[in-house]
Amino acid sequence: MFAIAAEPIDPAALQRRLADARAGACVTFEGWVRNLNEGQTVGALEYEAFVPLAESEGTKILAEARAKFDLLGAICVHRTGLLQLGDMAVWVGVTAAHRGAAFDACRYVIDEAKARLPIWKKEHYAGGTTAWINCATRGGAADAAKPQF
Repeated sequence: MFAIAAEPIDPAALQRRLADARAGACVTFEGWVRNLNEGQTVGALEYEAFVPLAESEGTKILAEARAKFDLLGAICVHRTGLLQLGDMAVWVGVTAAHRGAAFDACRYVIDEAKARLPIWKKEHYAGGTTAWINCATRGGAADAAKPQF
């Protein structure tokens, strides 16, 4: 299940949806609004999305992850709207028979979501200015040299 949500994410409810007696591992990722980015003090984040395309592409990403890592379950929810410091912006949860597959799949889902989804992030800075930030940047060392869009 992939979803764009305007309301706060409930990670406990999402993790319960992943419960499966066949699973030996459940790996989750939570992305939170932090107060500093590239030396600037951040007061809030604002996310906008083209929901139909984001949900379609997000569903594809989860299907790819299920096939590639032999997952039992996969969920990703991304917030939109104005988020305050400490709010959860994105949640990913995956289950698999083995922990290695679950860890790798969770990383795959968040990296692909950041690279492929039409979701835009605006940072609101302490001085009152704002800036749109590139959400497509991936965190992996192997991906650091790849051009981003």
